[in-house]
Amino acid sequence: MSLPENFSYSADHEWIDSAEVGATAKVGITDFAANALGEIVYVDLPAVGDTVEIGESAGEVESTKSVSDIFSPVTGTVTAVNEELADAPETINSDPFDAGWLFEVQITEVGPLMTAAEYAEKNGL
Repeated sequence: MSLPENFSYSADHEWIDSAEVGATAKVGITDFAANALGEIVYVDLPAVGDTVEIGESAGEVESTKSVSDIFSPVTGTVTAVNEELADAPETINSDPFDAGWLFEVQITEVGPLMTAAEYAEKNGL
């Protein structure tokens, strides 16, 4: 399992590709989380223009095993959502760090995040 070194990671298994206030960044879930969930069959994402808050639910991922909240690693305004996931939610399983991104956010505040090495150590990867 590889983790992009240039991403930051939350304790709730979300990744973000930039952790700078003022930046626009993509958010997704890690392959560790996707593998734990099993086959993802549905995704409920925030709408463009919604405000997301650090540590608050920004949507849900439904798999054949369970329904799990997507927790925002930052506070900000949603600027885009990955429309492709409506017809192909399994993309999160096959490509969680690229085509399986969930939403994009204009960051106003950054929550507690980890480096790839810290996330890997915390999760025994």
